[in-house]
Amino acid sequence: MVSISEPGVWFGDEAEARRIARETNDWGAALVRDYPGRFGLFASLPIPDVDASLGEIEYALDVLKADGICMMTSYGGKYLGDPSFQPVMAELNRRKAVVFTHPVRANCCRNLVPDVGDNTIELATDTARTITSLLVSGTVTRFPEIRFIFSHGGGTLPSLTGRIVAQVSASAEVKQRLPDGPIAELRKMFYDTANASNPWALAPLLKLVSTSQILYGSDFPFRSPEENAKGLREIGFSASELLAIDRENALRLLPRLKA
Repeated sequence: MVSISEPGVWFGDEAEARRIARETNDWGAALVRDYPGRFGLFASLPIPDVDASLGEIEYALDVLKADGICMMTSYGGKYLGDPSFQPVMAELNRRKAVVFTHPVRANCCRNLVPDVGDNTIELATDTARTITSLLVSGTVTRFPEIRFIFSHGGGTLPSLTGRIVAQVSASAEVKQRLPDGPIAELRKMFYDTANASNPWALAPLLKLVSTSQILYGSDFPFRSPEENAKGLREIGFSASELLAIDRENALRLLPRLKA
């Protein structure tokens, strides 16, 4: 599945974002068309331009026949549960879309630790922020037909689950937005193994979800597919669990690829 990594297509100019989104989506669709059976496409949106994003959803899913949508975890400090993104979420929910997310290095949190690159800590943390945003805003319950996939094993989210449960429990308003509780919503989401095919990342995730919610992610070109596959084999998954992670779980989400 091809998709755009960080920083996405938004660089502060709406017209440029629209152009880059359209060009990359057209290119990805051509790749799918020219190599049948080899590729799928998660199309990019020119967020935070909501009207243009709604148009690009229509173009990508109806014209290009993209398999889903790719969104960054945040845009200019706004996370995916932000009220300004609700029209986009409503349309994705109407279409029962698969939404793959990729984290970004938030503007708030750059160059904080000497000799430690921002991507070492901040990408995983931004994923946790956006999942929490989707929970506490009630976005996940308001738009339950969206099927979210989060990169890197959910980032730091699994290890923060206890804190999130406590936060939700402390707020009567947030509890009303999550009638089944945050754990039930987290267990509906999907998480890929990109840069997370190691016991330190997967152990807490497997306490939260079953292998049915885990998808193979290569993180190419930042990691080699071989490296991630080797890591998964060494975790100790059974042959059936590895088959589910490598292929079968994805086919549940993307049945077109069965062909």
